Amino acid sequence: MANLSMPRTPRLLQLCAALAVAGVLGGCSLAPTYERPQAPVETTYPADTAGRAELQAVNLGWRQFFPDQRLQQLIAAALENNRDLRTAVLNIEEARAQYQIARADLLPSLNATGSAARSRTAASQSLTGQPFVSNSYQVGLAVPAYELDFFGRVRNLKDAALATYLSTEEAQKSAQISLVAQVAQAYLSERSYAEQLQLADDTLKSRESNLQLAQKRLDVGASTALDFRLTQTLVESARVAKAQLERQRAQAENALTLLVGKRVGDLPPAQLLSDEKIVTDIPAGLPSELLTNRPDIRSAEQSLLAANANIGAARAAFFPRISLTGSFGSASSTLGGLFESGSGAWSFGPSLSLPIFDFGRNSANLDLAEVRKNKAVVTYEKTIQTAFREVADALVARGTLDDQVKAQEAFLVAQQERLKLTDLRFKNGIASSLDQLDAQRDLFSAQQALIQARQLRLNNAIDLYKALGGGLNENSVSVAAK
Repeated sequence: MANLSMPRTPRLLQLCAALAVAGVLGGCSLAPTYERPQAPVETTYPADTAGRAELQAVNLGWRQFFPDQRLQQLIAAALENNRDLRTAVLNIEEARAQYQIARADLLPSLNATGSAARSRTAASQSLTGQPFVSNSYQVGLAVPAYELDFFGRVRNLKDAALATYLSTEEAQKSAQISLVAQVAQAYLSERSYAEQLQLADDTLKSRESNLQLAQKRLDVGASTALDFRLTQTLVESARVAKAQLERQRAQAENALTLLVGKRVGDLPPAQLLSDEKIVTDIPAGLPSELLTNRPDIRSAEQSLLAANANIGAARAAFFPRISLTGSFGSASSTLGGLFESGSGAWSFGPSLSLPIFDFGRNSANLDLAEVRKNKAVVTYEKTIQTAFREVADALVARGTLDDQVKAQEAFLVAQQERLKLTDLRFKNGIASSLDQLDAQRDLFSAQQALIQARQLRLNNAIDLYKALGGGLNENSVSVAAK
């Protein structure tokens, strides 16, 4: 190619430039004009949204929201090792590759070509009456069939691929937010069972001591067999509760390990639920802010944009499809002649395809694209409604759970005092052993209920943090920075 005629070389460059300009600038889009659907929710939440104004869930990093260092290490390990999150990241890479493929179709491809052929012509077909052997050599550059996107089919497919990629990226962010919340709640569940198990173990030891004392009283005739059996039922019920809690804690640990992706060693000491300092006074803001703060809503809208673009591609299928091919290079009957002057060769060929009879295929494809868009609209609206409900439920529960914990603490104090008075009355022969049994049983239930109420309150704070789009950032981000 070194000795090709130089004045003809720019022709290929001009051809490629013309193809690119015709495809990129000559196309028009037949996709419907996109309009964001109205949010099918109220403008305010049905509960009080009071909270510290400087705190916003979307800007509050999960390390600040979860100050427990043990929990922080578990969340960090989960973000690195969780298999579901890894799958979400790989889905992004897949969607990005699909978008790059669709984007490449907007521009013409340029291929280097080379061929060699050797053929023998029979004597009966030769003008000279003698057989002969001919050679053919070609080398150059070629533009394969390139579609001039006059009606926006290729561009709409590219836009749909881009929207799908962005939707997948937002879905990965939503998966991360959910993972942070799931790890935190699984950790609190394990801690709750651990505290209840310790309570059951301490209660069992105390009741076993009381059983030994009851046995001695029975032996000397100071109490009846009924009193002894009542004390024994307390011991056995505590043993049953301990066995159940041991199983539940082990299962909670397994669930936490699955979320984290591996067992994490050298963790800081665990805290009691009463010592957890999870932020609980985050303001909810307005429902309209969910449209920008929640990745799952943004993902649903990108899916809607992709469906909208696919309608444009389906509409373009009704119009002619124009493709161009071209090549430029050198041809010769001898290999050495490829590099001689006058061996230049080129070709240019447009083609047009217009659908006439397709038995309703294009119409069905358009109907399918419109139905899928309508489904995407419904999905988008349902995602907003779900987000609104999650925030509203968390706000309703926030105030009631605070009251429930306070009431449960007061109830526990009352049960402790009741047991003290019942023990005193039993020693003085005023109360029966059945009264003492009921007081001990009710105290144990009140202690368990308080642990569970504290867990519910912390879970509610996590639910609100997640529902408002928190958990994506590791550390707090200022509004100005965003």
